[in-house]
Amino acid sequence: MKKIIVFFAFVSLLGAFSCGDQLDLEPLDRVTTNQFYKTRTDFDGAVFASYSSIQDFWGTSTETLGERGEFWKISLAITDDVAADEVNGTSSRDIDNLLLRSNDVPFGAVYTQIYEGIYRANIVIENLDGENDLTEEDKTIINAEAKFLRAWFHFQAMKMFGTPPLALEIRTGINDQARPNATQEELYAAILADLAEAEAGLPAEWDGSNTGRVTLWTAKAYIGKVNVWKEDWPTAITALEEVVNSGPYVLVPDYEQLFAYTNENNSESIFEIQYGGPFSDDNLWVFDDTHSEDFKASQGTARGNYWDAAGGAPGGKQGQWVPTQDLVDAYEAGDERLGVTVYQEGDMYYSFDGTRYELDYDPAWSSTGYTLKKYRGTLNAVVGNSSANGQVDFNNERWFRFAEAKLLYAEALIRGGGDVGIAFDEIDDIRERAGLGPVDRSQDPMDALMQERRVELALEPHRYFDITRWGIGAEVFGAAWDDKYNVFPFPLTEIDRSKGLLIQNPGY
Repeated sequence: MKKIIVFFAFVSLLGAFSCGDQLDLEPLDRVTTNQFYKTRTDFDGAVFASYSSIQDFWGTSTETLGERGEFWKISLAITDDVAADEVNGTSSRDIDNLLLRSNDVPFGAVYTQIYEGIYRANIVIENLDGENDLTEEDKTIINAEAKFLRAWFHFQAMKMFGTPPLALEIRTGINDQARPNATQEELYAAILADLAEAEAGLPAEWDGSNTGRVTLWTAKAYIGKVNVWKEDWPTAITALEEVVNSGPYVLVPDYEQLFAYTNENNSESIFEIQYGGPFSDDNLWVFDDTHSEDFKASQGTARGNYWDAAGGAPGGKQGQWVPTQDLVDAYEAGDERLGVTVYQEGDMYYSFDGTRYELDYDPAWSSTGYTLKKYRGTLNAVVGNSSANGQVDFNNERWFRFAEAKLLYAEALIRGGGDVGIAFDEIDDIRERAGLGPVDRSQDPMDALMQERRVELALEPHRYFDITRWGIGAEVFGAAWDDKYNVFPFPLTEIDRSKGLLIQNPGY
């Protein structure tokens, strides 16, 4: 089955009934925590609520902070691979120019979604010890899945903010919610401890009705990835070597098929953000579970609405961001990935808003002459991938792919004093799929690795965090770079709420 996120709308509300002193009366139209958290179905729904917070990274809401696909701004629009489109990209020009402010919407929106996801995972963990109908096996699996999600969210927070708070328990006092910065050592220890529990408790695979839920292999791959960030090379090598050589993953032979709507949760998927399917209500913001309207069973994303060609392209799109010439120039001649990733002159352009458009691509539709094609080409301009008005896509986000695990393994070998020949072999596997020959082994292996990560993972949410962890900001951005950009500013609202307990990152 295509989806796992069958979300119970009341789950996200349960926290409102679990903290502080409450009235003795129980509302007749609500499910309270005393009534919930009894059956395996209850706990599955609560775990899915935590997954749901990941969907909201790209949410669009007319309420709360007024989100507009915020995570794309701080993972892609900020990089050298993407520019704010001069045709219609005014809302992202500041971040495109590395003007980052603590009261900017993207930081507050993503911070909120991260800690909402952590809170939801913690609710699950803390309720496992209550009176319920779970077997010991059920408890082990649910605890492991919630621990994975808690680790995942903390890892994203650390990548973005450097020293964000650790939230490992529910605090019930209304005046005791603020938390101080954690050190990186504390964060790594907590993240890896949660991932170790996840690896030990998760199944190797799920049945077809639960496709997309994390497995022990997902946890093992993340143990490797987190240790690459930590620069613990022996541990990273051990974990990633097992994933690469013994795991269930295989490279999808056709790069374009990797991102096809009909090929979600494919053989390369380590962690994939699950989206739903068309519903009668296609107001985009209703698919955001922080919005007060009735929540749908599963969400979509506004990938087409923000990324399709603007400037007179068919379908009424309002594209915000465009690939840069610098990204296009990064591809070698004959690299088949370029034609999958970017629309350019001479291509056939496809779009869908209830009507399927197929016509010659016009470079004038974009201020750089290019438009995102990954997730958007002929394989995805199909019935089922979009709501009737074309505002919402349902194609999953391929967050962590086997190709990236192979490149992380190669990086750990190169930087950790391992077998560089094996590292080149891993890079060559990925190049072969792209129609390219073996890498020149006389070059610096890290140069080869960094180049391959850029083009293989282009327009996926990795480039900026590679730039910062490699310390190449000045090389990439020149005089515009300031080392403070290695981490984002904590949202000003969170600083204010903490009354000084949370300390702002230097320079902001």
